[in-house]
Amino acid sequence: MKIVHTIKELQATLDDLRAQQKSVGLVPTMGALHAGHASLVKRSVAENDATVVSIFVNPTQFNDPTDLEKYPRTLEADCCLLEACGATMAFAPSVAEMYPQPDTRTFSYAPLDTVMEGAFRPGHFNGVCQIVSKLFAAVQPDRAYFGEKDFQQLAIIREMVKQLQLPLQIVGCPIVREADGLALSSRNARLTAEQRQQALRISQTLFASRTFAAAPGLRLEYFALVDGRTMQTISQWEETDYAVGCITVFCGDVRLIDNIKYKEPEL
Repeated sequence: MKIVHTIKELQATLDDLRAQQKSVGLVPTMGALHAGHASLVKRSVAENDATVVSIFVNPTQFNDPTDLEKYPRTLEADCCLLEACGATMAFAPSVAEMYPQPDTRTFSYAPLDTVMEGAFRPGHFNGVCQIVSKLFAAVQPDRAYFGEKDFQQLAIIREMVKQLQLPLQIVGCPIVREADGLALSSRNARLTAEQRQQALRISQTLFASRTFAAAPGLRLEYFALVDGRTMQTISQWEETDYAVGCITVFCGDVRLIDNIKYKEPEL
């Protein structure tokens, strides 16, 4: 596997591959690779003649300087994993290489990027689109692979590709989990042993919520998280001090309703 650090080196190698009519897959990452990343790389290797994996901790998508500083950087181990997965090339540029000048471009894909992560991390998705568009321009891949764990990000990247009319296929790949259900993440390394056990409640809660779709005889009509006073759907936890989950399920022909208060105002 070849390791390159500049766009010039990257494109010289890619020009040689394309001269041989080779298809190219791209797996953008921020490093600290794990089995989830490996699954993306292996899929790209299976579906393309050559696979490029970028390793770059992108500063423009961090709105918390401490988070950027603490993000794990493990280039040597990452390259060993990529070689074992069959990657053709690792592209590990510097910040100066990717941003020789400040990137002032603005990407807006409302409402996709204005809710959830977009609401809680202002500027995050703009930074994601900046770096991903730069990688697409540098690599010009036939296919690019992203994990479904970052589900909102995947939707935004699909929209960016559609609106910019880029000639590539975006491939979404399933979440990879630990044996106990915790979704693999580079940030998991920062969890203490106690926090690691606490984090299991995330996937356990999600799996429990899927019971209605899987349980024999039950058919979910709707589940809504609403303001307990107005009954209007809320998109941010801080929007109200009265959050209620309302559900309606058919059990055979019988329509049953229920609700649960997640938080309610003090009397």
